[in-house]
Amino acid sequence: MGVGTSSAPGAHQAPRPPAPRDPAGLGIDPDELPDGLVVADERGRVICFSAAAARITAVPAAEALGQRLEKALPLEDLEGRRWWQLTDPYGGLAIRVRQPERNLLLPGGREVLVAARYVRTGPTGPVHRVVVTLRDTEARRRTERSHAELIATVAHELRSPLTSVKGFTATLLAKWERFTDDQKRLMLETVDADADRVTRLIAELLDISRIDSGRLEVRRQPVDIGAAVGRHIQAYVAAGQEAGRFLLRVSRPLPDLWADPDKVDQVLGNLLENAVRHGEGTVTIDVTPTASPREGEDIGTSVTVSDEGAGIPEESMNRVFTRFWRGSKRGGTGLGLYIVKGIVEAHGGTITVGRAPGGGAEFRFTLPVAAPAYLA
Repeated sequence: MGVGTSSAPGAHQAPRPPAPRDPAGLGIDPDELPDGLVVADERGRVICFSAAAARITAVPAAEALGQRLEKALPLEDLEGRRWWQLTDPYGGLAIRVRQPERNLLLPGGREVLVAARYVRTGPTGPVHRVVVTLRDTEARRRTERSHAELIATVAHELRSPLTSVKGFTATLLAKWERFTDDQKRLMLETVDADADRVTRLIAELLDISRIDSGRLEVRRQPVDIGAAVGRHIQAYVAAGQEAGRFLLRVSRPLPDLWADPDKVDQVLGNLLENAVRHGEGTVTIDVTPTASPREGEDIGTSVTVSDEGAGIPEESMNRVFTRFWRGSKRGGTGLGLYIVKGIVEAHGGTITVGRAPGGGAEFRFTLPVAAPAYLA
């Protein structure tokens, strides 16, 4: 006779996973939120104090739960006034439903960004819940410091050429007849060069603004990348560099590349200028077909620029593409490689830095073919 089995409901069912912790009835686990969340009930008692809120305030959740909101989260404005007394969420204006985000102070003077929402039982009914969000200001402070440093750097770089332009033009206007034609030409050439420098600085500033806001436009056209590199080399030779300092190697056939020719020129110009100015020996440029960095494409185009100088210290490799990085030598804004990375990534490409076989720096960027759909 076979052994019977129990038919009790659920006898062999797997245990259900525990429901998410949701004491505030929000439908989500507050501890999964990146910002701090504090919720108080209709009596002003804290019923939710998320892990992020505990981290930001340095108050354990177990200590805050059940306390009055103003005691669990004592906040002051920047003038030292108690915020809960000022806003009075439970006894204030009956039509108010929120407090906009603002900077407030925790005990000890730590600054946080705080916003509040009043959940009412009706349009003008009593407050049922007070929901407070907390955000650390450190990320915003870093952004503000970065913007301030950018403004200071560009202002400093603009001051020198503008002073020169003003000085030479004022001198020419005041004493035009006293100078020979050669002296006038020299002054005007200096003014022209400084005006070009100002134009480049403004262009860099606009590029950074577009990169940071995700608005950098890429106007794709067919680009012969080998010919583009050749034009840059010819320009350096015409300016006095020895032709033997450059070695261009192009692996054929290359895939048809669709990219923004002006921005590709900007990338090539910056990388070659770094190699010529800061590197030594032969500057080698390799243009090769390679695997595409973009999903769904088989092939892309890679450009490698290397020199034989001292190279970039290993500890600096991870900072090369950040703002204001200048390596061991001063000069310039230190924004060029940051812009180069932004342009390459706007094309859907990648860029890396490493040590060249000859010991110098090696920059390698790869662009997807990115042909228009009608050519696919």
